Amino acid sequence: MPRDEPRVKAATPADRQQRRAERRAEMVQAAIEAVRTHGPGVSVAEIAATAGITKPVLYRHFTDRADLQRAVGEQAAQMLLGRMAPEIDPEREPAQLIRGVIDAFLAGIEDEPQLWRFVVHHPVERAAGAEVVEDAREQIARMLAMVIGERMRALGLDSGGAEAWAQGLVGMVQSAGDWWLERRTMSRAALTDYLTTIIWGGISGVLAMADAPGGLTVPEVGRG
Repeated sequence: MPRDEPRVKAATPADRQQRRAERRAEMVQAAIEAVRTHGPGVSVAEIAATAGITKPVLYRHFTDRADLQRAVGEQAAQMLLGRMAPEIDPEREPAQLIRGVIDAFLAGIEDEPQLWRFVVHHPVERAAGAEVVEDAREQIARMLAMVIGERMRALGLDSGGAEAWAQGLVGMVQSAGDWWLERRTMSRAALTDYLTTIIWGGISGVLAMADAPGGLTVPEVGRG
């Protein structure tokens, strides 16, 4: 008597959704590899070829090129944040924390220069890249603001400027990193030292001041 064939379990909507997410992640990784190989001007056709598929298949998983670039940018940002976040340890001395964050960022863009250029500076879909960079900046700035604010409150100082200082720190390091990536006029260690010196010099000066707003008064210049 013939044996019954085992029934194949039909895929559920959740199964299909998971598989689609997995395929999308595979294509994002293929896009990253294509950027590494072909540079920030990589074409969608080159990305599809790296993934071993055609452009129409690629676009089943992404609405347009901006969607693809945004997905790649999000992955790149997570890679960079993965380097930087461990350096933001409230138990570390502030100067060492700042140095660690700066060096982690510079190391990240040094190791993935083509990917950084693709996400931040690619001219075709600049808006998508800007969104991702802004989100990553906000995450790092929030963590830094929390650490700076806690340290200042522990010293009995006004922590009202912590968020502004954190934003300025992140912006300065990003701008200097962009410049350095293109010029390479000094080593990463040297740039880390220069940036740490100016940033910590400013913060340590604030920490040395009194808590009162008057203690933060900027001297008037050119008036007599």
